[in-house]
Amino acid sequence: MIRDQETLSSLLDTVGRFVRERLVPREQEVAENDRIPDEIVQEMKELGLFGLSIPEEHGGLGLTMEEEALVAFELGHTSPAFRSIMGTNNGIGSQGIIMDGTDEQKERYLPRMATGEIIGSFALTEPDVGSDAGSVKTSAVRDGDEYIINGTKRYITNAPYASVFTLMARTNPDEKGAAGVSAFLVDANTPGISLGKPDKKMGQSGSHTCDVIFEDARVPASALIGGKEGQGFKTAMKVLDRGRLHISAVCVGVAERLIDEALRFATERKQFGKHLSEHQLIQAMLADSKAEAFAGRSMVMEAARKKDNGERVSTEASCCKLFCAEMVGRVADRAVQIHGGAGYISEYPVERFYRDVRLFRLYEGTSQIQQIVIARNMAKELQE
Repeated sequence: MIRDQETLSSLLDTVGRFVRERLVPREQEVAENDRIPDEIVQEMKELGLFGLSIPEEHGGLGLTMEEEALVAFELGHTSPAFRSIMGTNNGIGSQGIIMDGTDEQKERYLPRMATGEIIGSFALTEPDVGSDAGSVKTSAVRDGDEYIINGTKRYITNAPYASVFTLMARTNPDEKGAAGVSAFLVDANTPGISLGKPDKKMGQSGSHTCDVIFEDARVPASALIGGKEGQGFKTAMKVLDRGRLHISAVCVGVAERLIDEALRFATERKQFGKHLSEHQLIQAMLADSKAEAFAGRSMVMEAARKKDNGERVSTEASCCKLFCAEMVGRVADRAVQIHGGAGYISEYPVERFYRDVRLFRLYEGTSQIQQIVIARNMAKELQE
C-alpha cells in the first residue's frame, strides 16, 4: 500500500542517493575496520532511517510494508552492515512492542527507537536453541512484582550497543512447548546482564553479534510485553513474518547490486578478442541472475501488498524468504564467476558480498525452516 506516491518517491530518491554517495564509498573502510563510522550513523538518524516502520504517532515514518520493501530494495545496494545497524529498530527490535506492547511500553521505547537514541535488539536464539524457537530454556521466574531471569542468548545482532532487549524466556517450566514462552523488554543496563566477546563472522563486517548472559537479572513485571504470560512465541512469530519480508527485499537489492557489478565488469573486460558480455555463456549467467532478481522483487511486492491489506501472509513471507535468500546466493556465485580470478580478490566488491549474503539463508529462519513453514501451512489450508 502506497499512501502518497510523491512523498514516497522523494524518500526513495533520498535513500538511493545516500546509498550511492555516502555508503558505497565507505564499504571497504567498514569491512577493514569492522565498524560503521559515527558520522554515518548520525546521518542515518537524521534521515529517519531508524524509524522507518515505527508509527508516526511514536515519531517514526510509519511506512507500510510495501513502502518499507521499496526502501529495503535501495538499502540492499550497499553493504548489509549499514542496514543492520538500524534494521533491528525497524524490525525485530521494535515490532514486538508495536504489535503487542502496552501503551506504556510503546511510549517509553518507540520514540527513542525512531530517532536512533536507543538501539533495540531481539534475544531469542540460545546455544542449544536456534530453529526450534519453542524450546527456549532461558527462565523468567516470578518473584512478587519482579521476574528473575537466567540464561544465555547467542548470536544476538546489535547486542554490543543495544539499550533494550526483546527477550524470549520461559515463564512456565511445566509447559515445555511454545505456550510456556513469554516476551520481555529488558533494559541492557539491568544488573545481572553481561555480554560475551563479539563474534568473529564469515562476513558482514561492521555488523556485530555476541552472547547476552542473564544471571539473576531482575526486571519489573511491567516489562512483560502486553502484560500477559505465554504470548512470547506468538509475538516472535508475528515479528518474524514482517522481518522475513524485509530481509527478502534486502536480498533482492543486494542481488541487483551484484548484477550491476558483474555487468559492468563484463562490459569492460575483454577475453578472446571481445568483451565478456559478448560471450554467450556469460550472457546466460547475467540473464539468469536478472530473471531471478526480478522474480524475487515481484514476490516481495505482492506479499507486501497482501500484508498491507490485512491478509495472512505467513506462507507468502516464508516463500519470499526461501526464494530470495537462496536466489541472492546464486547471483553472488555467478558474479564471482563472471569476474574470474578477480572475483576472489578482496578489492572487488563481489568477493565481500559473496561472504555477506551467506547469512541470509540462516537468520530470520533458515531455508529449511521456511520449507517446513510453507509445507505445514499448505496442509492446514487444505483442511480448512
